[in-house]
Amino acid sequence: MPQTVVITGASAGIGRATARLYGKRGANVVLIARGQAGLEAAAEEVESLGGHALVHPCDTADAQQLEMAADAAEQAFGAIDVWINCAFTSVFAPFDDITAEEYDRATQVTYLGFVNGTRTALKRMLPRDRGTIVQVGSALGERAIPLQSAYCGAKHAVNGFTSSLRTELLHRGSQVHITIAQMPAVNTPQFSWVLSRLPRHPQPVPPIYQPEVAARGVVHAADHPRRKQYYIGASTVATIWANRLAPAILDRYLARTGFDAQQTDQQPPSGESNLFAPVDRSQGEDPGAHGIFDDVAHSRSFQAALARHPIAAASSLTFGAAAVGAFLSKRNRAR
Repeated sequence: MPQTVVITGASAGIGRATARLYGKRGANVVLIARGQAGLEAAAEEVESLGGHALVHPCDTADAQQLEMAADAAEQAFGAIDVWINCAFTSVFAPFDDITAEEYDRATQVTYLGFVNGTRTALKRMLPRDRGTIVQVGSALGERAIPLQSAYCGAKHAVNGFTSSLRTELLHRGSQVHITIAQMPAVNTPQFSWVLSRLPRHPQPVPPIYQPEVAARGVVHAADHPRRKQYYIGASTVATIWANRLAPAILDRYLARTGFDAQQTDQQPPSGESNLFAPVDRSQGEDPGAHGIFDDVAHSRSFQAALARHPIAAASSLTFGAAAVGAFLSKRNRAR
């Protein structure tokens, strides 16, 4: 029987790429976002790949809209097996250049949207005592950087909220699982439509990965949700561990490099931002999954592949350690 999967933020980026993977599995995929053009194009892709799609335009900051979307999902496909929270919005600017209204909006979508989605999913999963919730997180949820205080604050909040909820589920002995897939920099359309007050075009901090790398991590997390979290990409691992080992040094490094690293040499975007309304409402165009950084984005992550295959990873490490040991032993005998 096919899975029923709800994906918020499904019109573009990681959510869009994740929907394609579930389409290939023949899943029932419920696509939630604000952008109608992106949702309809995502639905066509899911159907063409062998899945079944249901489009439901929705603002995740509105809890009631999500309830209506979940009701529609279950009426169409039955019980929800997997709920993936991926929708977000943000502002690229120094903190004192962001208005209170803008900050509220970014937080409502990027943090409270996850809370609303999780509540909606649990309302249906807990009585059945089954189901999986995946939060699409970020390395910036553990290591904040300049110019993204709204996003970093929201992702930190998602981590804390999810950890608290996990302990409640464990206390109940519930078979409902929740996990987080922590993301690296990803080539999504957000950098062309985010509200930005930077002098140049915003960009993700390299190394940059394609949305398909992130999507494979999300699906793996959904398939194996017992782990607390998954790190996607070597840069995510490096960022999180560097922050744990030397946070003060990293503070100074980011203060020196973080402003330029998040900007290209190009002029800033000239169109409207998607903070308060979807971009395709005014442009009528499908944003797709990819942003403008295809030329420099990586389509594979060796670290992420090993994370999906822990036995192979352990074997590789064992083989590598044995090879190093044999080399050193041979060198010592030669002496």
